[in-house]
Amino acid sequence: MVRIIRLYLLFLVFSIFTFDIFAQELEIYDAESLNPIDNVAIYSKDRTRSAISDANGVVSLDAFEMSDSVFFQHPSYESAVYTKKQLEESGFSVYLNRETVHLEEFVISAYRWEQDVDEIPNQITKVQKSRMILENPQTTADLLEVSDKVFIQKSQMGGGSPMLRGFATNSVLLVVDGVRMNNAIYRSGNLHNVISLDAQAIENSEIIFGPGSVTYGSDALGGVMDFHTKTVKLSTNAEPNIEIGAMARYSSANNEKTGHFDFNYGNEKWGALTSITYSDYGDLKMGTRKFPEYKRNNYVERIHRVDTIVNNDEPNLQVPTGYDQMNFMQKFRVRPSSAFNLVYAFHYSETSDIPRYDRLIQKQDGQLKNAEWYYGPQRWQMHHVEGVYNKQNFLFDDMKFSLAYQYYNESRHDRSFNDLWLRHRDEELDIFSFSLDFDKEIGDNLLYYGVQYDYNTLNSTAHSENIETGEVSPVQTRYPNGDNDYNALAAYISYKNNFNDEFTMITGLRYSYFDIFSSMDTSDAYYNFPFNQMNLQTGALNGSVGLVYRPTDEWRMKTNVSSGFHAPNIDDMAKVFDSEPESVVMPNENLTPEYAYNVDFSVERAFWNLANIKLTGFYTWVKDKMVRRSAEFEGKDSIMYDGVLSEVHKLVNADNASIYGFNAAVDFFFPGSLQLNADYTYIKGEDDKGTSLRHVAPPFGQIALKYQEGYFTIKTDVKFNGEISANQLAPSEQSKTHMYVLNDQEEAYSPAWWTLNLKSSYVINENFTISGGIENILDIRYRPYSSGIAAAGRNFVFSLRAHF
Repeated sequence: MVRIIRLYLLFLVFSIFTFDIFAQELEIYDAESLNPIDNVAIYSKDRTRSAISDANGVVSLDAFEMSDSVFFQHPSYESAVYTKKQLEESGFSVYLNRETVHLEEFVISAYRWEQDVDEIPNQITKVQKSRMILENPQTTADLLEVSDKVFIQKSQMGGGSPMLRGFATNSVLLVVDGVRMNNAIYRSGNLHNVISLDAQAIENSEIIFGPGSVTYGSDALGGVMDFHTKTVKLSTNAEPNIEIGAMARYSSANNEKTGHFDFNYGNEKWGALTSITYSDYGDLKMGTRKFPEYKRNNYVERIHRVDTIVNNDEPNLQVPTGYDQMNFMQKFRVRPSSAFNLVYAFHYSETSDIPRYDRLIQKQDGQLKNAEWYYGPQRWQMHHVEGVYNKQNFLFDDMKFSLAYQYYNESRHDRSFNDLWLRHRDEELDIFSFSLDFDKEIGDNLLYYGVQYDYNTLNSTAHSENIETGEVSPVQTRYPNGDNDYNALAAYISYKNNFNDEFTMITGLRYSYFDIFSSMDTSDAYYNFPFNQMNLQTGALNGSVGLVYRPTDEWRMKTNVSSGFHAPNIDDMAKVFDSEPESVVMPNENLTPEYAYNVDFSVERAFWNLANIKLTGFYTWVKDKMVRRSAEFEGKDSIMYDGVLSEVHKLVNADNASIYGFNAAVDFFFPGSLQLNADYTYIKGEDDKGTSLRHVAPPFGQIALKYQEGYFTIKTDVKFNGEISANQLAPSEQSKTHMYVLNDQEEAYSPAWWTLNLKSSYVINENFTISGGIENILDIRYRPYSSGIAAAGRNFVFSLRAHF
């Protein structure tokens, strides 16, 4: 990895001195905070020339003449107008003043192209860079939680599994710069791949709620989390644009030490961006008040070659949970003309070993079950080439192509208490993807269409190692030990019809075809499978139609009817694993896609300069839901697995389910730069037998009071989480008594909790910003629903950011 970084840096230095430059770009900033403003629309007086600022507040002026007046529009800022000559005299920098009340950000990219949010029927929320600076999230999972609309589950500190509208894991979609991260082994159990993304390299993120399969394909049932990383900033004049950024952060609850550095070089035709982040996390300390059941009273250490249960001198310290992580991103951008933009991006992420804390607190016969259980280094890399061509012709106005290769490596390592054999299981994935997207303006309306292809190949290996002698012995692999291939091909079309200034309708269709193959070794000494291969060929058709009504500038109403699907992947179809104590899940070659049919409605109202209220309700019906059910293998309902007699289960298309709920958000604006924000989410979900669904989060939300004046911002908030009673807990959770609190009947339940927090930031000058805060001020000991690790206790956070 060090060699790779050196090669990129050498190439970067070489390139700086060998390329020339030609274009003009304008930078747009907030007049108070000095932060760049994205999604600012600029246009000429006759509106024949227009453009939109990107995530760095940068917008091209190539289309504008020197005599043009350039108009600036953004619903959050006061309108402005300058001549192009005035902009040149100002050094191509503009500072806009903020308006008091706004309905929403101007542009989002929910349909793979940037669009006016007034015309999008989906519920969407964005996490802007300014919010990230104030909140100081440690990982990308924590960044999603900042939105106040995404529930995050954690099995260990190095993780974070997002839950959206009762869906999670392989039923929600992760996208980075338009590329799917979901792969062939994204599982139905809690999933933590989102931490592979560097939170410090993300410019902003969009969370699109509800099925998004028309645009994104399989897995987008509960929603899409679309991350946009920092872009290369080119020069606006003959001088090269050189920017340096750095950040240092410390958090007390886990002794976090994070450092970040980025470097941008850009001329008028070409540029490069380098970003590096390193984080070191110690063991996480929980709170000291409430729920003593979560204490870590003892743990396993190997002393003098003997597994020994050791009393924990600090029972609120969760031993072991610490790990470290490194992220590297390199981008190159070439813009030979105003009509063509080409970007190459390389992402690399690697963690140390990550202790699986929820497995380390499991007990068997009254004592700790496992001596070791950890994920090996999680490695992810992506090479991505994206080109955008803007030239009107008969077929399209804009064309975008994307070609990506991802490599993903994960491993699991576990050893039972007093067992000398340490089991190692390793999975390697090569992931190729290609997409071609077009848009075409037809009068006042827009047509979107495109094709996508994804190919995954998996190699699964396993062995067991004697920790004293070093002897190695083969063991069963997690996935089939032969060929494992996943192919997905799709085409989609979507049409946006602007009937008039008040009504917009968007409708679309997508067809996807899947070919999944896994070969089984019938001579496997562990399982005598009655088949030697599994081959699933299936297709899925889904669609959506949405309507937006804007009767006035203060009102917005939306309704959206859509379908989504999750096609079986290799993990669903072919995995053998222990889902919980004394239970084993076996392969099933007869799975079919599960579908979600959704309708939602939202209404938003701005009250002068006083308040903004938004309410969204939804109902989702799930057909052929994949669930675990009791089964037989070779006529037996239980088999020996890892030396334990385990009940056989299979993933089957067994149930239909209903999920419904609402989100309410209120913003009040008071004189003197004071704001009150409240956000509340309620979701209920059960199958057709009335059984609660596993990934339906309890009611959650926050109430926040924020004061912003000039360069200073301070916010205090209360975050809260409702209870899930024992009779409402999903069956798969009821046996996990090590993760929950027991009621008077010795039944597991997830208790309610709330925390008080304080955050602030101060822009010292144009080069330095300082931020800090205290999380969980009252030091509450709590564990979010379905999480195997308790959250941080009282946590002091401090960071310093520099930009030159």
